[in-house]
Amino acid sequence: MKLSIVTPCFNEEDNVIALCEAIRDVVATIEGVDDYEQIIIDNASTDRTVAKAKEICAVDRHVKLIVNTRNFGHIRSPYHALLQATGDAVVGMASDFQDPPSMLPALVARWRDGAKVVMCVKNSSEEMSLMFAVRSAYYRTVRRLSDVELTENFTGFGLYDKEVIDHLRHIGEPYPYFRGLVAELGYPPAKIGFDQPRRARGITKNNFYTLYDLAMLGITNHSKVPLRIATMTGFVLGGLSLLVAVGYLVAKLVFWDRFEFGLAPLIISLFFFSSVQLFFIGIVGEYVGSIHTQVHRRPLVVEKERINF
Repeated sequence: MKLSIVTPCFNEEDNVIALCEAIRDVVATIEGVDDYEQIIIDNASTDRTVAKAKEICAVDRHVKLIVNTRNFGHIRSPYHALLQATGDAVVGMASDFQDPPSMLPALVARWRDGAKVVMCVKNSSEEMSLMFAVRSAYYRTVRRLSDVELTENFTGFGLYDKEVIDHLRHIGEPYPYFRGLVAELGYPPAKIGFDQPRRARGITKNNFYTLYDLAMLGITNHSKVPLRIATMTGFVLGGLSLLVAVGYLVAKLVFWDRFEFGLAPLIISLFFFSSVQLFFIGIVGEYVGSIHTQVHRRPLVVEKERINF
């Protein structure tokens, strides 16, 4: 068999060489792997990541490099690299050692048992406990809202049969939520639990915007529940407003001289209904933005350079 391992990079000069060496050593221990390729896709790093990756490519034909013309984001770039893989099985993993290369033999073993999709699911993480709790809560929320069965604490680290990759090529998704697409295809996944270690070197490249973008992508791509909630909330609040209006009218008619409307209820209700409207307009905007991205049909990335392909 031929095994493909995809490792997206952005400013990972401290990890790229060690990662390639670790992958090489682990793959050498997997019985039955006749050939392998490691595809590094660099998202226009500003440090020496590309230079170090080229040094490795010059001495190891198994390591292949794609350099993007600019930073196309952490969603499109890794997905593009997965579609370039030529192996019988394809592994997607991060370049910071939070997805341990030591798990490759277990992934291949489950694939050989017949699983088309093998997912690595986090049992725990050495990141901040608050961050892990927030991520877990998000995964649970998306799973409950989604039209398909999503796996909690699955980040995309796993193995995919070439049949799965072929289906992804035909989908032609311009801005994919990868975990959702894998679930959408319907292959029963084999799951392997692991304890996620800390990043080996350097600092994370994610920030609030990138995490928010990924979170909203997961919701808008696989659920209409927020839109339905907006419709039902509008209906319920409209009914409550009518009841309150009738109550005020009756109170005024019964206690004409003593009942005063006052400005406080008007101001409070105005701010309340305005905030509800803005919230749901924002949700509708997220769906419109998702449609806008799909309509553009832009390429996943534009490649500047390829080595060892």
